Amino acid sequence: MALTRILISVKTYPTLSATYDELVCTAGFREDGSWIRIYPVPYRKLKYADRYEKWQWIEIDIVRNTKDFRKESFRPTDLEKDIIIGESIPTIKNWKLRKEFALKNVYTNMSDLIHEAKDETIGTSLAVLKPKKVLDFIWEPCEREWDKKKLDAIIAKQAQGSLFDNEETKKLFKIAKKIPYKFSYVFITDDGKERTLMVEDWELGELFWKYDNEEIACQKVKEKYFDYMVNECDLHFFLGTTQKFHNVGPNPFIIIGLFYPKKEDKSQLSLFEGSNYK
Repeated sequence: MALTRILISVKTYPTLSATYDELVCTAGFREDGSWIRIYPVPYRKLKYADRYEKWQWIEIDIVRNTKDFRKESFRPTDLEKDIIIGESIPTIKNWKLRKEFALKNVYTNMSDLIHEAKDETIGTSLAVLKPKKVLDFIWEPCEREWDKKKLDAIIAKQAQGSLFDNEETKKLFKIAKKIPYKFSYVFITDDGKERTLMVEDWELGELFWKYDNEEIACQKVKEKYFDYMVNECDLHFFLGTTQKFHNVGPNPFIIIGLFYPKKEDKSQLSLFEGSNYK
Protein backbone atom coordinates (compact mmCIF):
# COMPACT_ATOMS: atom_id res chain seq x y z
CA MET A 1 0.00 0.00 0.00
CA ALA A 2 1.50 3.32 -1.10
CA LEU A 3 0.44 6.17 1.16
CA THR A 4 0.23 9.78 -0.02
CA ARG A 5 1.59 12.51 2.23
CA ILE A 6 -0.57 15.64 2.33
CA LEU A 7 -0.33 18.90 4.24
CA ILE A 8 -3.95 19.74 5.08
CA SER A 9 -4.74 23.40 4.43
CA VAL A 10 -8.50 23.41 3.77
CA LYS A 11 -11.55 22.11 5.58
CA THR A 12 -14.93 23.49 4.53
CA TYR A 13 -18.07 23.72 6.63
CA PRO A 14 -20.01 20.41 6.60
CA THR A 15 -22.73 19.70 4.05
CA LEU A 16 -25.35 16.96 3.91
CA SER A 17 -24.68 13.66 2.16
CA ALA A 18 -27.17 10.91 1.32
CA THR A 19 -24.43 8.28 1.62
CA TYR A 20 -22.27 9.57 4.48
CA ASP A 21 -24.83 11.78 6.32
CA GLU A 22 -22.35 14.67 6.34
CA LEU A 23 -19.24 15.57 4.34
CA VAL A 24 -16.35 18.01 4.64
CA CYS A 25 -14.33 19.03 1.58
CA THR A 26 -10.66 18.62 2.44
CA ALA A 27 -7.71 19.88 0.41
CA GLY A 28 -4.02 20.43 0.87
CA PHE A 29 -0.56 20.35 -0.61
CA ARG A 30 1.57 17.42 -1.65
CA GLU A 31 5.25 17.49 -0.74
CA ASP A 32 6.04 19.06 -4.14
CA GLY A 33 3.62 21.92 -3.42
CA SER A 34 0.88 20.80 -5.83
CA TRP A 35 -2.76 20.89 -4.75
CA ILE A 36 -4.85 17.81 -3.98
CA ARG A 37 -8.50 17.41 -2.98
CA ILE A 38 -9.70 14.51 -0.81
CA TYR A 39 -13.40 13.80 -1.22
CA PRO A 40 -15.55 12.30 0.16
CA VAL A 41 -14.52 12.53 3.82
CA PRO A 42 -17.17 12.23 6.56
CA TYR A 43 -14.77 14.13 8.83
CA ARG A 44 -16.82 14.35 12.01
CA LYS A 45 -17.60 10.62 11.80
CA LEU A 46 -13.95 9.61 11.62
CA LYS A 47 -12.38 7.99 14.65
CA TYR A 48 -11.07 10.71 16.94
CA ALA A 49 -7.50 9.57 16.32
CA ASP A 50 -7.98 10.19 12.56
CA ARG A 51 -9.34 13.73 12.81
CA TYR A 52 -6.60 15.82 11.29
CA GLU A 53 -6.26 19.57 11.79
CA LYS A 54 -5.32 22.29 9.32
CA TRP A 55 -1.59 22.60 8.66
CA GLN A 56 -0.98 19.06 9.78
CA TRP A 57 0.69 16.39 7.66
CA ILE A 58 -1.26 13.21 7.11
CA GLU A 59 -0.54 9.98 5.26
CA ILE A 60 -3.51 8.35 3.59
CA ASP A 61 -4.19 5.68 0.98
CA ILE A 62 -6.02 7.41 -1.90
CA VAL A 63 -6.94 6.85 -5.54
CA ARG A 64 -8.30 9.12 -8.27
CA ASN A 65 -11.95 9.92 -7.73
CA THR A 66 -13.42 8.65 -10.99
CA LYS A 67 -16.76 10.28 -10.19
CA ASP A 68 -15.11 13.71 -10.29
CA PHE A 69 -13.49 14.96 -13.52
CA ARG A 70 -11.41 17.60 -11.70
CA LYS A 71 -7.78 16.53 -11.93
CA GLU A 72 -6.93 17.30 -8.28
CA SER A 73 -9.74 15.12 -6.90
CA PHE A 74 -8.88 11.89 -5.07
CA ARG A 75 -10.79 9.71 -2.63
CA PRO A 76 -9.78 7.47 0.27
CA THR A 77 -9.53 3.85 -0.84
CA ASP A 78 -11.16 2.70 2.39
CA LEU A 79 -12.73 4.99 5.00
CA GLU A 80 -12.24 2.30 7.61
CA LYS A 81 -8.46 2.42 7.27
CA ASP A 82 -6.51 4.54 9.72
CA ILE A 83 -5.13 7.91 8.68
CA ILE A 84 -1.57 8.46 9.85
CA ILE A 85 -1.41 11.85 11.56
CA GLY A 86 1.95 13.59 11.33
CA GLU A 87 3.55 16.79 12.53
CA SER A 88 1.93 20.22 12.42
CA ILE A 89 3.46 23.19 10.62
CA PRO A 90 3.61 26.07 13.13
CA THR A 91 3.10 29.81 12.57
CA ILE A 92 6.59 30.78 13.77
CA LYS A 93 8.41 33.63 11.95
CA ASN A 94 5.12 34.93 10.61
CA TRP A 95 4.07 31.65 8.99
CA LYS A 96 7.39 31.26 7.14
CA LEU A 97 7.18 27.46 6.93
CA ARG A 98 3.59 27.57 5.74
CA LYS A 99 4.44 30.17 3.09
CA GLU A 100 6.81 27.68 1.46
CA PHE A 101 3.71 25.76 0.37
CA ALA A 102 0.91 28.34 0.26
CA LEU A 103 2.83 30.98 -1.69
CA LYS A 104 4.62 28.71 -4.14
CA ASN A 105 2.13 29.39 -6.93
CA VAL A 106 -0.05 32.47 -6.44
CA TYR A 107 -2.53 33.97 -8.93
CA THR A 108 -3.19 37.71 -9.01
CA ASN A 109 -5.57 37.77 -11.99
CA MET A 110 -8.95 36.09 -11.55
CA SER A 111 -9.70 36.13 -15.29
CA ASP A 112 -6.53 34.13 -15.98
CA LEU A 113 -7.47 31.60 -13.32
CA ILE A 114 -10.99 31.13 -14.66
CA HIS A 115 -9.54 30.65 -18.15
CA GLU A 116 -7.27 27.88 -16.82
CA ALA A 117 -10.23 26.21 -15.12
CA LYS A 118 -12.22 26.18 -18.36
CA ASP A 119 -9.29 24.97 -20.48
CA GLU A 120 -9.65 21.18 -20.60
CA THR A 121 -5.90 20.80 -21.10
CA ILE A 122 -5.27 22.58 -17.78
CA GLY A 123 -8.48 22.29 -15.73
CA THR A 124 -7.25 24.07 -12.60
CA SER A 125 -9.78 23.56 -9.78
CA LEU A 126 -7.71 24.54 -6.73
CA ALA A 127 -5.57 27.65 -6.43
CA VAL A 128 -4.19 30.44 -4.25
CA LEU A 129 -5.34 33.94 -5.20
CA LYS A 130 -3.96 37.26 -3.95
CA PRO A 131 -6.63 39.98 -4.35
CA LYS A 132 -5.43 43.40 -5.45
CA LYS A 133 -7.92 45.05 -3.11
CA VAL A 134 -10.66 43.72 -0.85
CA LEU A 135 -13.60 46.11 -1.04
CA ASP A 136 -16.02 44.59 1.46
CA PHE A 137 -17.14 41.56 3.40
CA ILE A 138 -20.89 40.99 3.22
CA TRP A 139 -23.56 38.56 4.31
CA GLU A 140 -27.12 37.82 3.30
CA PRO A 141 -29.81 35.52 4.74
CA CYS A 142 -30.29 32.13 3.11
CA GLU A 143 -32.24 28.96 3.90
CA ARG A 144 -32.26 28.58 7.66
CA GLU A 145 -32.51 24.79 7.71
CA TRP A 146 -31.17 21.91 5.66
CA ASP A 147 -33.42 20.49 2.95
CA LYS A 148 -36.13 18.65 4.90
CA LYS A 149 -36.32 15.61 2.59
CA LYS A 150 -32.56 15.09 2.71
CA LEU A 151 -32.45 15.59 6.46
CA ASP A 152 -35.38 13.22 7.10
CA ALA A 153 -33.71 10.54 4.97
CA ILE A 154 -30.45 10.91 6.90
CA ILE A 155 -32.23 10.74 10.26
CA ALA A 156 -34.09 7.61 9.16
CA LYS A 157 -30.84 6.01 8.03
CA GLN A 158 -29.15 6.89 11.30
CA ALA A 159 -31.91 5.14 13.20
CA GLN A 160 -31.05 1.95 11.29
CA GLY A 161 -27.33 2.36 11.87
CA SER A 162 -24.90 3.62 9.26
CA LEU A 163 -22.20 1.55 7.60
CA PHE A 164 -19.70 4.33 8.31
CA ASP A 165 -20.51 4.80 12.00
CA ASN A 166 -18.06 3.59 14.62
CA GLU A 167 -18.51 3.13 18.34
CA GLU A 168 -17.04 6.56 19.06
CA THR A 169 -19.63 8.40 16.95
CA LYS A 170 -22.80 6.29 17.02
CA LYS A 171 -24.20 7.89 20.17
CA LEU A 172 -22.63 11.33 19.88
CA PHE A 173 -22.95 12.34 16.23
CA LYS A 174 -25.40 15.08 15.29
CA ILE A 175 -25.65 16.77 11.90
CA ALA A 176 -23.97 20.18 11.91
CA LYS A 177 -26.37 23.10 12.13
CA LYS A 178 -26.90 24.99 8.90
CA ILE A 179 -25.52 28.51 8.87
CA PRO A 180 -28.50 30.75 7.96
CA TYR A 181 -26.32 33.31 6.14
CA LYS A 182 -24.01 33.39 3.13
CA PHE A 183 -20.77 35.28 3.75
CA SER A 184 -18.78 36.69 0.83
CA TYR A 185 -15.77 38.82 -0.01
CA VAL A 186 -16.08 41.64 -2.56
CA PHE A 187 -12.73 42.27 -4.24
CA ILE A 188 -10.78 43.05 -7.39
CA THR A 189 -7.67 41.42 -8.85
CA ASP A 190 -5.25 42.54 -11.54
CA ASP A 191 -7.98 42.28 -14.19
CA GLY A 192 -9.78 45.21 -12.52
CA LYS A 193 -13.12 43.39 -12.31
CA GLU A 194 -15.17 43.54 -9.12
CA ARG A 195 -16.17 40.08 -7.95
CA THR A 196 -18.12 38.60 -5.06
CA LEU A 197 -17.16 35.11 -3.87
CA MET A 198 -18.76 33.10 -1.09
CA VAL A 199 -16.67 31.79 1.81
CA GLU A 200 -17.15 28.20 3.01
CA ASP A 201 -14.33 28.08 5.54
CA TRP A 202 -14.75 25.70 8.51
CA GLU A 203 -13.60 28.28 11.07
CA LEU A 204 -16.14 30.84 9.88
CA GLY A 205 -18.94 28.49 10.86
CA GLU A 206 -17.34 27.74 14.22
CA LEU A 207 -17.00 31.46 14.93
CA PHE A 208 -20.61 32.17 13.93
CA TRP A 209 -22.01 29.54 16.31
CA LYS A 210 -20.12 30.94 19.30
CA TYR A 211 -22.79 33.63 19.60
CA ASP A 212 -26.51 33.22 20.36
CA ASN A 213 -27.43 36.56 18.80
CA GLU A 214 -27.22 36.31 15.00
CA GLU A 215 -26.58 40.02 14.44
CA ILE A 216 -23.67 39.94 16.87
CA ALA A 217 -22.42 36.69 15.29
CA CYS A 218 -22.34 38.26 11.82
CA GLN A 219 -20.52 41.31 13.13
CA LYS A 220 -17.95 39.14 14.93
CA VAL A 221 -17.34 37.19 11.72
CA LYS A 222 -16.75 40.45 9.86
CA GLU A 223 -14.41 41.69 12.60
CA LYS A 224 -12.17 38.70 12.00
CA TYR A 225 -12.52 38.20 8.25
CA PHE A 226 -12.43 41.87 7.25
CA ASP A 227 -11.25 44.14 10.05
CA TYR A 228 -8.44 41.80 11.02
CA MET A 229 -7.59 39.71 7.95
CA VAL A 230 -7.85 42.56 5.42
CA ASN A 231 -6.49 45.45 7.45
CA GLU A 232 -3.77 43.71 9.43
CA CYS A 233 -2.85 40.65 7.37
CA ASP A 234 -1.44 39.75 3.97
CA LEU A 235 -4.62 38.01 2.92
CA HIS A 236 -4.73 35.28 0.28
CA PHE A 237 -7.72 33.19 -0.76
CA PHE A 238 -7.65 29.42 -1.15
CA LEU A 239 -10.06 28.84 -4.03
CA GLY A 240 -11.81 25.73 -5.26
CA THR A 241 -14.31 25.09 -8.03
CA THR A 242 -17.59 23.32 -7.43
CA GLN A 243 -17.92 20.18 -9.52
CA LYS A 244 -21.45 21.14 -10.59
CA PHE A 245 -20.45 24.55 -11.99
CA HIS A 246 -16.83 23.98 -13.00
CA ASN A 247 -17.58 23.84 -16.72
CA VAL A 248 -20.77 25.91 -16.88
CA GLY A 249 -20.52 28.71 -14.31
CA PRO A 250 -19.07 32.08 -15.40
CA ASN A 251 -16.91 31.91 -12.27
CA PRO A 252 -16.94 28.39 -10.82
CA PHE A 253 -14.73 29.22 -7.82
CA ILE A 254 -15.63 29.74 -4.18
CA ILE A 255 -13.36 30.62 -1.27
CA ILE A 256 -12.66 27.42 0.66
CA GLY A 257 -9.96 28.75 2.99
CA LEU A 258 -7.90 31.77 3.96
CA PHE A 259 -4.18 32.37 4.38
CA TYR A 260 -3.42 35.41 6.50
CA PRO A 261 0.06 35.99 7.93
CA LYS A 262 0.66 39.46 9.33
CA LYS A 263 1.57 42.22 6.88
CA GLU A 264 5.31 42.78 6.55
CA ASP A 265 7.57 45.50 5.29
CA LYS A 266 8.27 45.02 1.56
CA SER A 267 11.98 45.07 2.32
CA GLN A 268 11.51 41.58 3.79
CA LEU A 269 10.65 40.02 0.44
CA SER A 270 13.35 37.41 0.96
CA LEU A 271 10.72 35.50 2.91
CA PHE A 272 8.89 34.97 -0.38
CA GLU A 273 11.89 33.67 -2.29
CA GLY A 274 10.77 30.89 -4.56
CA SER A 275 7.18 32.19 -4.79
CA ASN A 276 5.59 32.41 -8.21
CA TYR A 277 3.03 35.20 -8.47
CA LYS A 278 1.19 35.31 -11.76
